[in-house]
This record gives sequence, structure tokens and C-alpha cells, in this order.
Amino acid sequence: MTACLTLKTNSIVAVLANPGLEHGKDPASAINSPNAGPCVYHKVRTDLVCPPLGAQEIDRMAAEALAAGTRQKVLIVASLVLLTVASPLARAAEAADMQTPVAPVPAVTAQATESGSITGVVVGSDDTVYEGAVVTLEPLRRSSTTDAMGSFRFDAVPAGQYTLTVSAPGFQTAHQAITLSAGEPLALPGIPLEIAATTTQVTVTSDDREIAIEEVHTEEHQRVFGVIPNFYVVYDKNAPPLTTRQKYELAWRSSIDPFTFIGTGAEAGIQQATNAFSGYGQGAAGYGDRFGADFGDNLLGTYLGSAVFPSIFHQDPRYLVLGSGTVRHRTLYAIANAVICRGDNGRWQFNYSGIMGSLIAAGVSNFYYPAVNRHGASLTFENFGIGLGASAASNIFQEFFVRKFTPHAHPQTDTP
Repeated sequence: MTACLTLKTNSIVAVLANPGLEHGKDPASAINSPNAGPCVYHKVRTDLVCPPLGAQEIDRMAAEALAAGTRQKVLIVASLVLLTVASPLARAAEAADMQTPVAPVPAVTAQATESGSITGVVVGSDDTVYEGAVVTLEPLRRSSTTDAMGSFRFDAVPAGQYTLTVSAPGFQTAHQAITLSAGEPLALPGIPLEIAATTTQVTVTSDDREIAIEEVHTEEHQRVFGVIPNFYVVYDKNAPPLTTRQKYELAWRSSIDPFTFIGTGAEAGIQQATNAFSGYGQGAAGYGDRFGADFGDNLLGTYLGSAVFPSIFHQDPRYLVLGSGTVRHRTLYAIANAVICRGDNGRWQFNYSGIMGSLIAAGVSNFYYPAVNRHGASLTFENFGIGLGASAASNIFQEFFVRKFTPHAHPQTDTP
């Protein structure tokens, strides 16, 4: 090592020729003392690099500075002292460096620097290349995404055993064990991806309105022996309630059904033959009056008991067949349904609709029956009682027999 001193521009090397300077005293005090001798300075050029100096070199520099002839009292700078001290220290450091052994640099083995590359192609089940598959190199946890050609590449991979994991949406994850030799590239054949097995569950639901429409459509085709309308009977106990519009549509459909006219005509003929309601008389006029009165009774009873009041009280005008249980239980159920019904909320309640409809229809009929056959309230309640008994009897037949003779009836369901 070579010690040197670099002095910047305007640095001053001051050589003291002052016998008043004593060891340990401030040089400035010596310069300013009365006994101060001549003090000279010498400007050294910028970035002067000095070699190691001995005592003789320092004395020579001092003599040259004195020879310059410049005499001033200058605040001392420690250049001369620095030169005196730094030179022995630099020589000692250089000697120490020469004696310090240099640690050997470990040799880099060829095996540590040798690495290989891994390339491959990912294909689908039909051997077409697959873009966007994620290929992971384990245990290095390095990943690569296949390009448009289905290719992937890993560079600078140390020799060893690895596992390639290939994943892509909709495909099963593929795993492949590989061994990479030192300094050799490894080109893999097409890595196939199998389509993942999936289970698709489709739930088809319909709202109550759609189900009710389908139910009404089925009921409109329910005919005993394929002829007699059986519209107000439901064989599905879970059937949704009818909307107001559906209640009126079903009442209208029942009232104008061809068999309704046939039945009304047959009833008027029987009354004509037995001279019931004699005030109508005989002949075509009497038959026509009886037919009109019977049709009016049916129309009023159907609309009031199956459309108007069910819409007001939110009740279902249909008979829901129980279809299971003991004979006694089913019989009592059928009779009770003459005075109870299911509400649109699914709860059983008093049949206001049916009872009020029958009473009002019977009361109105007094206005068009012959005067000689009107008996006031007694006729009204008589007709109401007849209608109530007929409803209970009809329910029993529906519960046990009618279903067997109705070809297009809705399938029976017993689950509540």
C-alpha cells in the first residue's frame, strides 16, 4: 500500500521557523508571540499527490519554502505535522497488507453452473392444443401459462426430479413426474387434459298461478263417463288456490256447458210430468217457465256460491278428495265439506261462500216462481236444506266412486 497526501486548491503548507514554538503549544500563539521568527507558507498545486516522505524530504520542503522569501505570520495549518505523522503510518499499513494472507476464492463446480430447460405442450382430450393452461413446476413453485400453441417453457432449472401440475377450467388437474439431467434440455410430449366430470342439477319450479291454470285446464276435461262435467273436484290435495279470475271463468264454463242445458231440460221435463210448480201450467209455455226457473237456480247458485262469495271470502269452491283413510273417516270428511271448505290461505274454515250462495239463490228464486207456489222463508230454507243435503251426498259419491268413472281426472296425490 502507498500512502499519499492530497492537498486541494489554496491549501497551505506552512513551515515554521519559529524558535518560540514549544511542544504542545498552540502554533497560533507562537506566531503571535513577540519572539516569533519568520513564518513562511507555500501554496501547493491542486490535487498534489505526495509519495511517502521521510525526515530529509520534509526538511528539504521546509528549506524550499524559506527560500521563497515570503515572510508573513499565518495561522498555522497542520500540513507539516500531518506529513510527519502520516508517512510512517502509511509504511506500516503497507507492510501489514503484504503479510496478511489472501483467502482463497472457492472454485465454482461445473455441476453447480449446469442447468437445463423444460418445454412441453398441453393438449385437450381431442388432441387439440390448449391455450391458457397453468403449468406449475414443483417443488420450485414456478408457473408458466401455455401460449396460443399450447406450449410452455421453464429455463435455468437445476438438475433433479420434479412434478409438473397442469390445471385449466373445466378439466381435471394433470400431474406428471419428470427427471431433468444436468445441462440437458427436456422436451415433453403432449400432456393431455381430461374433461372434468360434472353433475348438473336442474330444478324446475312453477309459481302457484301457473300450477292453478294447469289444474283448471285439467278440471275442465274431467267428465264422469266422459260426458257429465266434474269441474269442481280436485284430486290433488296440494293444489294451489284459484285466482279470482279463475273462479269466475270456471263458474262461466260450468254454467254454459252443453250438459248443463241437457240436465236442466231433463229436470224441467220431470217437473212438467209431475206437475211440480203447478202455477206454471202445462204445455210448451209451462215447460219453458220451468226450464227458465231451473236454469236461473243453477246459474245463481253457481255464480254466487262458486265465484262471487269465494272471491270475497277468499275460499276455494272446489271439493278436495281425501282419497285415503278409513271409510268412516272419509265419509265424515265428505259430509263436513258441505259446511266447511279450504281457504285460499290453505286453512280449513266455515263455508260462508257455499252457504250464503245457496241461501241467497233460494231467496231470489221466490221472485220468479209462481205466486201459488211461493211459501216465503219456508220455501227458501226448504230449498237451502235440499241443496245442502245434495252437496253432502255428492261429496260422498266423489270420495268413493266418481274418480273411477272419470277418465281424464288429475292423478291422485295423498301427500299433504
